[in-house]
Amino acid sequence: MAQTERAHPLRIAFFGTPKFAATVLRHLVAFDGAEVVAAVTQPDRPCGRGHRCQPPEVKVLALEHAIPVLQPETLKTREAQQALKDLQADLFVVVAYGLILPQAVLDIAPLGAINVHASLLPAYRGAAPIQRAIQDGCPVTGITIMQMDAGMDTGDILLQRSLAIGIDDTAATLHDELADMGGRLLVEALTRRAQGRLMRLPQDHARASYAPKLRKEEGLLAWDRPATVVHNHVRAFHPWPGTWFFWEHEGRRLRLNIHPGRIGETLPPGTAPGTMLGVDGDALAIACADRAYLVSRLTPEGGKPMTGRAFACGYLRLCL
Repeated sequence: MAQTERAHPLRIAFFGTPKFAATVLRHLVAFDGAEVVAAVTQPDRPCGRGHRCQPPEVKVLALEHAIPVLQPETLKTREAQQALKDLQADLFVVVAYGLILPQAVLDIAPLGAINVHASLLPAYRGAAPIQRAIQDGCPVTGITIMQMDAGMDTGDILLQRSLAIGIDDTAATLHDELADMGGRLLVEALTRRAQGRLMRLPQDHARASYAPKLRKEEGLLAWDRPATVVHNHVRAFHPWPGTWFFWEHEGRRLRLNIHPGRIGETLPPGTAPGTMLGVDGDALAIACADRAYLVSRLTPEGGKPMTGRAFACGYLRLCL
């Protein structure tokens, strides 16, 4: 069996949409043991200030490698499912596709469908595992290669690898590390499958936790929480949707968008949370429940990003 699969690379249909998926696809394209027969991705969508239609990053990469692209609005129609059958793929690989695969689709490929998920399942099932792990202050996360079933991230585990989360990691930095790890681990899983060394381990559903999609309104900061909690919140929501708070200035309420900073010194008892304490290097120190949070950069509503010191000089007149 192993020799046959090596002589005839697996025919794989790749399902994915954003940058994370494109990074994984890049590893798959470079793998000699697989032939990507199609990239299935979401339709081009308007985005940006001009609302111009932009192709998904998976589509861009696929076209660069002359891989046929399918962009169905839904996978529930007979036409979409027939198009997938016509690919004659051995295996479906699904990475941040953005649509649920119905059981009828999961049953099309003889080897089923496998998923690259950015957490150590059964922890953080769902849409935002990277951000929620940072928000919760987890010291470690990872990648799971999973055999898909009809549930949400409930299938058997095929392979896992862990990755430490640094104290200053943001959703952006961790995203890129995990995407690269996901691509490498996918190739390892496919290699093990060809060698007959890929085992299936059922998940312990009693230990499952969930990572719901981020909502914009969750970006509002609460300074009456410990500085570690604030720091985790800021870095988990960077770059999207961002974190902010409202500040009363010269009779108007100003929204201040916060960039990731660092945790400062312990505060004297009685310091009111949210108090702007002054500058520390280029950062603006803001009181949390226990310590200062040092904001290195922030963006006033309608303005441009500036250092914490520049903000203190311009708005607080605390030039030191």
